[in-house]
Amino acid sequence: MKTTKSKTTAKKQITEQDGEKLKELFVDGLKDIYWAEKNLAKALSKMSKNATSEELKSAFDLHKTQTEEHAATLEQVFEIIGEKAQAKKCAAMEGLIEEANEIIESTEKGTLVRDCGLIMAAQKVEHYEIASYGTLRNIARTLGHEDVASLLQQTLDQEGETDHLLTELAESYVNEQASVE
Repeated sequence: MKTTKSKTTAKKQITEQDGEKLKELFVDGLKDIYWAEKNLAKALSKMSKNATSEELKSAFDLHKTQTEEHAATLEQVFEIIGEKAQAKKCAAMEGLIEEANEIIESTEKGTLVRDCGLIMAAQKVEHYEIASYGTLRNIARTLGHEDVASLLQQTLDQEGETDHLLTELAESYVNEQASVE
């Protein structure tokens, strides 16, 4: 049973008013992820300082640099769509950062158990970012902003790479060594 309509038909049915409502949702989503990126950069510094393995510290340091670039990319996106770059508190990211802080507080310094927990917290962040950027990219396409969609896709690709790197660190040695501590 086929219930989906073609892209062409769906686009024709979006009214100007609907487009404005979708643009408002899009801008709100951009403000949300902009806040998330700005606050994540600070959190990644703390996670790096509290990681045990040098590889994980390096991964967090690299992601902090990328996160700062992502915030700059979002500023570019705001400019392209004619909106002021503005952050709106992201409750989801605030909760994920708090969870990372709780892991730091509840695990012993200098252990791979802590690194395992930090990887878990960081991957939750990555998955949130992947979901956010993927959705925003799709909305940008619907609104006819292929240039914005392309920028968001670049960020989405980097988020996926970071998630993959964290998985590799966990599977290559962190989890195994944490299990014997």
